[in-house]
Amino acid sequence: MSDSENEDIGLCKEKSFQAFFNTNATLLRNFLFYKFGGLEDIDDIVQDSFIKLWDNCTKVTTETAKSYLFRIAINQSNSLLRHETVKLKHQKEVKQINNNTNHESPEYLLEEKEFMIKLEKAISSLPDRQREVFLLNRIEKKTYREIAELSDVSVKAIEKLMHKALLKLRTEIDNLP
Repeated sequence: MSDSENEDIGLCKEKSFQAFFNTNATLLRNFLFYKFGGLEDIDDIVQDSFIKLWDNCTKVTTETAKSYLFRIAINQSNSLLRHETVKLKHQKEVKQINNNTNHESPEYLLEEKEFMIKLEKAISSLPDRQREVFLLNRIEKKTYREIAELSDVSVKAIEKLMHKALLKLRTEIDNLP
């Protein structure tokens, strides 16, 4: 047997492998921590990397064992990061779908519909000027100044009309069945 074949078999001996583990486990863990940050599974990756090295000890020489071990660990870490990225992407998509889905109960939807009917009745019962100011402000999103210019009155007059409209709406909605 040549010297390199002896080294290959040497890594497969339990004492040699244990010595290699003791020398490199902490080094590999620290390397992964610095390279990939606070991965939760660093200890598992280190352990899995050594298991793969042990499973392939006949194929790896003592001289290449360290680089082989680190390559396995880097590949597993990259794979884990890709997996986490995919998981986060899917979680984000599910969250977006859930946010877009209407989760209100039928009772809530019925109450909302009833309120909208009350609001429409209350708005239609407003005097013309108050209704016009209210709709321009709340529906058309016009400012008091813009409404005042359209109506050819002061901003104070628009504020007063809006105030009266809101008071009347509150009273009407509370009194409607």
